[in-house]
Amino acid sequence: MLLSADQIRARVNADWDSILDVVKDRIALRPISANGISGEHMRASAQYVADKLREVGVDAQVVQAHDAQGNPSAWEVIGSTVVDENAPTVLLYAHHDVQPVPDENEWNTKPFEGTQQGDRLFGRGACDDAGGIAIHYGALKALGDQLRVNIKVFIEGEEEMGSASFIPFIEAHHDEFESDVIIVADSGNWAPDVPSLTTSLRGNATCDVHVKVLEHPVHSGQYGGPILDANTTAAMLIAKMYDEQGELNIPGLKAGEPIGGLQRDLDEVSMRAAAGVVDSYKLAGTGSLASRLWTKPSATVIGFDAHPVEGSFNVISPETTFRVSLRVSPLQDPHEAMNAMVDFFESNAPFGAQVHVEPLEAGMGWAMDPNCTATQDALESLKEAFGVDPVNKGEGGSIPFIPELQKIFPHAQVLVTGPEDPISNAHSPNESVSVSGLKNDVVAEALLLDKLAQND
Repeated sequence: MLLSADQIRARVNADWDSILDVVKDRIALRPISANGISGEHMRASAQYVADKLREVGVDAQVVQAHDAQGNPSAWEVIGSTVVDENAPTVLLYAHHDVQPVPDENEWNTKPFEGTQQGDRLFGRGACDDAGGIAIHYGALKALGDQLRVNIKVFIEGEEEMGSASFIPFIEAHHDEFESDVIIVADSGNWAPDVPSLTTSLRGNATCDVHVKVLEHPVHSGQYGGPILDANTTAAMLIAKMYDEQGELNIPGLKAGEPIGGLQRDLDEVSMRAAAGVVDSYKLAGTGSLASRLWTKPSATVIGFDAHPVEGSFNVISPETTFRVSLRVSPLQDPHEAMNAMVDFFESNAPFGAQVHVEPLEAGMGWAMDPNCTATQDALESLKEAFGVDPVNKGEGGSIPFIPELQKIFPHAQVLVTGPEDPISNAHSPNESVSVSGLKNDVVAEALLLDKLAQND
């Protein structure tokens, strides 16, 4: 018999201080992976998480990963609990590492001391991803001996560093990841009081574009006019990427509408304020703001080799390189998108300049299955916990390990949840998590795990 939201909430309320302490303790441990993923501070962080999971019945252990070359790498937490060999198995994912704090003076509170102000708990990693760990811990604690699904956990130790040893670790521990449903608690909600499932993630494709017009530098007064410098030539090539409406103009790139349908578009005023858009700037592109940010491709010049203004002199630059980061629609293979980008740049060289494109990394996007049973169970659980209908949302960025998990375990249903909201400031000063939202997230995951027990 399914537990009710009221039953679950009563249990979460009774243990709330211990659940919230998980977030505070994680903040205080300063698990900054950029300071060395194999360091003692990261092993202590992993050990803390393993100890907390053992409190709620998970046989958790700390294991050191190795990268593709076999070098010792991140400290990971894996574990499991089996209640019934015939019951569904759910893998719970979060990560225990956090981003650095370059300047503590930019914070209004101490970044490595969990500080509650009203409904927000501030501290580095509060939402990304101590909140995710607390959700898993709290849900298992609430269910206790009434847990009816088998559980596996993977709490990663290098997510903020790009998960370089993720695939080798999965390959070495395949059985510890085999599951029917994977819950990734590393995303967020539409608002602190409005829940969401994350429906899609864009992929990425990055390349360097080399532009050459001269064999060596020449004087701009002597040759300027018929010969355009490499920087200007490169700028002309870059400008061809977009049309006058700001639509990406690279043949062969796919676009799509929000996965599962658009329930509510993003608010332009809020988006402009959050991004710090200057008042005079008109947003580029057409269609819903959600589709432009979630499911249509975008290209960004993230690097450009040019002489600084300081110390510049009258010379025509012979060659230059710029780097383009392409966010790929979740509906397109990133290697296909990369090929389209290479063809575009090399076939549109202004004035016959030499253009050579060097492909770099390419990562898959991801789109959830809106019709699978686990998705429907998750949506129902979120509604019961928050008391309002969920508003599904995509993400414009990439979480490469999710499509990798899906590729390795194609039969697993993947759900992406999490404690963030639009004012959480993950990776930024004054990072925070909504306390009431986090509590609802815990209730929702406990309800979901209970519902998933019916799907055997």
